[in-house]
Amino acid sequence: MMQSKVPGSTGAVSMLALLSLGLGGCVTSRVEDARENVTGLNEGESVVIMAKSYHQGNETEADYISCVENALGRGSKGLRVIPRQQFVDSLFPWFEPRTAPAETKGLTKLMERPGVSEVVKGLGVRYIIWLDGDTETVAQGGSLSCAAGPGGGGCFGFAWWQKDADYEASVWDLDGYETAGTVSADVSGTSFLPALVVPIPLIARTQSAACKGLAQQLRAFIVQ
Repeated sequence: MMQSKVPGSTGAVSMLALLSLGLGGCVTSRVEDARENVTGLNEGESVVIMAKSYHQGNETEADYISCVENALGRGSKGLRVIPRQQFVDSLFPWFEPRTAPAETKGLTKLMERPGVSEVVKGLGVRYIIWLDGDTETVAQGGSLSCAAGPGGGGCFGFAWWQKDADYEASVWDLDGYETAGTVSADVSGTSFLPALVVPIPLIARTQSAACKGLAQQLRAFIVQ
C-alpha cells in the first residue's frame, strides 16, 4: 500500500462542490504599464527579449521568455522578434548575464565598442525588453490519500495549491538609448485536485495567463 498526504483537511461536501467548477482552476490577473517615452515600430525593426536578473539563484524562466517571444510574434499584428539566443550569440560576450548593461546609461558606451552597433543594426533591433520575475507556489493545503492493493485501489480526498506569477518588462529604446517604460503582469491562480477514486485535476494556468497578458500589453505599448 502506498499513501501520499498534504497537510490540512476539508470535507467531502466542499470537494464535490468544486467538481462543478469545470476543468480549470481559479485565476485572477492584473496587467498594467507605465510609460516614460513615446514608442513606435517602423518596418523592418524588431524587438528582443532578455532575462534581466536572477531570483533565488535561477534566471527568469527560459520557457516563460520563449512563451512571450512566441506570443509577441504571433498573428497578423505580430511583432518581429529576434530570438534571445541568436542576439546573445551575435553580440558575445556583451549580453552575457555578467556583462550586459544594468541600465540604459551603459548602452552608449556599449554601442561604441567595435562591431556592436553594426550587429544591432543588422538585426534590426529597436527595443530590448528585459523580463524580470518568476512563478512560485505561495500556499497549499488539503489531504489526499492513494492506495493500491490486490482488490483494486483509488485516491480519496482533496488538495489545493496557489501559485503567483509576477513579471515586469522594462522596455529599452535603442533609438535614443533610453527607457520607454515598463509593463507588468501579476497573476494569481488556485488549482484543485479532488479525488473520488480517480483524481480530477482542475489546474489554474497561472504562468500561461501571465505570458498572454504581458505579451498583449507589450504589443499595445510598443506600437501604440
